[in-house]
Amino acid sequence: MVKMDICPRCMKKPYRVTAGVCHNCYRKYIWKRKKAECKNCKRRMFIQAWGFCTNCYNKLNHYDRIKSHNYRKWHNIDLETYRKITKQCVMCGFDKIVDLHHLDHDHKNNSQENLIGLCPNHHRMVHIIQYRDELTKILEEKGYKIPEKHL
Repeated sequence: MVKMDICPRCMKKPYRVTAGVCHNCYRKYIWKRKKAECKNCKRRMFIQAWGFCTNCYNKLNHYDRIKSHNYRKWHNIDLETYRKITKQCVMCGFDKIVDLHHLDHDHKNNSQENLIGLCPNHHRMVHIIQYRDELTKILEEKGYKIPEKHL
């Protein structure tokens, strides 16, 4: 390490010297981030860590942990169970966006027998009185038990 009294760029006393300037000036003016291909999405971008771009890194390393924590906190079920229940709508088989629905309408009752996956359309229809009886009948035909007080 080269001893310097003063950085020629910022005129401050450096705590660390890199390429003839203080480390802060080196990071600001000399060092350039390198672009590389992301291991996951294959786009040429600035790399965050482990060879992933920022979006892929966050998705792969943080997104699942956050979702897992939220499902345990709000539904008292693990992420795998949630994914299994919301794999597809039990009414129509739609699998792009699936909501978690409580059959007895009690959001504190998180037993697996009380939870089903419904697409946003059917989930909304279950909560509208006009369509509730029709959808309840279809659910009962498919083998789901709906509590009497909610029929």
